[in-house]
Amino acid sequence: MQLTPDNITKLDFDKCPLMPAIVQDAATGQILMQGFMNEAAIAATFEKQLVTFYSRSKQRLWTKGEESQNVLRLVSAHTDCDNDAILLLAIPAGPTCHLGTQSCFGDAKPATSFLAQLEQVIVSRKSDDPKTSYTASLFAKDISRSCQKVGEEGVEVALAAMKQDKNELVNESADLLYHLLVLLQRSNTSLQDVVECLEARHKPC
Repeated sequence: MQLTPDNITKLDFDKCPLMPAIVQDAATGQILMQGFMNEAAIAATFEKQLVTFYSRSKQRLWTKGEESQNVLRLVSAHTDCDNDAILLLAIPAGPTCHLGTQSCFGDAKPATSFLAQLEQVIVSRKSDDPKTSYTASLFAKDISRSCQKVGEEGVEVALAAMKQDKNELVNESADLLYHLLVLLQRSNTSLQDVVECLEARHKPC
């Protein structure tokens, strides 16, 4: 169930005064960290729109990133079927772990999450020097160049498949996905927009 400020009373704090709360990157799907929340912490999270826990060591509410500025901006909150655990989808402002890594769980993440990460890298390099960044050089050219690259890479993918050359197929597909992400950004369209379109088309049997 998705949580809102109006229905957090459905959480069973009588059974579990301090609930485990898992934070997941809303863009990549990577699990970032786990903390604990009481009723005041989840209320503060909604109020600030920043993930806030109850710190057992500090014995108080603690907003993630209040010192490091590596905050977790809330996208949505959910509870499990027993209403005694919380899942928070958030956008991290920097490394989540105190060790300086993106996640407290190391590099454990879905393989496909790199597409979302790559999209973020592409966005960050839009304004870089075209002389030192291939991505920036594509943005510096007319959009027709990006359209051309997607067309060329699409043909290369098809030819590799026809030759049944798996290695070439993988490499050409990687080129196609990269240039497609660039073209989407140049067209003010996100990977999420494409995924939502696919989801809308999907009709379970």
